[in-house]
Amino acid sequence: MAAEPERKVWQPIHPDFLDKLLPEYVAYHNEHIRYTPAAQQVPWDPSVRVKLQAGGASEPLQVGPGRDVSLSKCAMRVWTPEGAPPADGWPVLLFFHGGGWTLGTISTGTSFCTSMCKRANCLVFSVDYRLAPENPYPAAVEDAVEALEWVHTHGKAEFGANVLKIAVGGGSSGGNLAAVLTHKAALVNPPIPLCFQLLLVPVVDNTASESGEPYPSWRENAQTPWLSVTRMMWFRKLYLPNEADWASWDNSPIYASEALFAKAPPAWVAVMELDILRDEGIAYGEKLKKAGVPVEVKMYKRVPHQVMSMDVVHCIKVVSVLNRGTGHIKLP
Repeated sequence: MAAEPERKVWQPIHPDFLDKLLPEYVAYHNEHIRYTPAAQQVPWDPSVRVKLQAGGASEPLQVGPGRDVSLSKCAMRVWTPEGAPPADGWPVLLFFHGGGWTLGTISTGTSFCTSMCKRANCLVFSVDYRLAPENPYPAAVEDAVEALEWVHTHGKAEFGANVLKIAVGGGSSGGNLAAVLTHKAALVNPPIPLCFQLLLVPVVDNTASESGEPYPSWRENAQTPWLSVTRMMWFRKLYLPNEADWASWDNSPIYASEALFAKAPPAWVAVMELDILRDEGIAYGEKLKKAGVPVEVKMYKRVPHQVMSMDVVHCIKVVSVLNRGTGHIKLP
């Protein structure tokens, strides 16, 4: 009987990281990720938005009725808590999925969104913003602003939202859009008040490079699993094909003005020790603190970028994020 052909390893863990990573992550990666090609390793096809995900998400939780809302150029999926709304209406989380502004669908982040809906007892609007390379910057930013304006204008009448308790959040590129939106919210006429920002492994500086200046994590973690420097630059160049745009504050929010930072809402920022984005996330938190904004930065040890979406794996403590986020989202 002929031996089965050996499976191709597309995403091996670099030897430098085998002893740094939690063994639980190594086991999961070797079983589920190492044999799957990364998006930049295969010819571009929009179908990879569904196929090439890190996996590891838990099953969505049961929540109340929801529906999709159409915007001018994209849509939002809305999850509603079970039961009757508070007297002053449901708090709101406006959420942006990750995927390097290139991957993902309206279903991306369903597990996280339903968890937030149930555990934080809030409405969750997940924005299906337009993606690169078909729709590069600033399309996603435009969609984020329109989504916020829609929620602020229509959320109370259509979903029983308390529009004075709107939080924004997202992971990775979604965290980038959430951070950008906190500054955009202060500039719309009239300004839209936000109560909180939940930034999970956010991209905040699209001028960062493998040189490690000013972010050593880009050099230290250049070969980290999943989001290596090579993959990050592939995402960046699809979303931001014009290098002159890289330092614009509405895709690199760390360059927003001090006046805008001073108007930003309280923040909770999660970073991973073995992520190239670690140090820029920390720097963003420090800039918020310097502007007088209440902020907590939490670093998770011995894990790479993508684990915030892998809550089915025992070693990933996403519940702690939800619990912290819950308290802040319920703040007046």
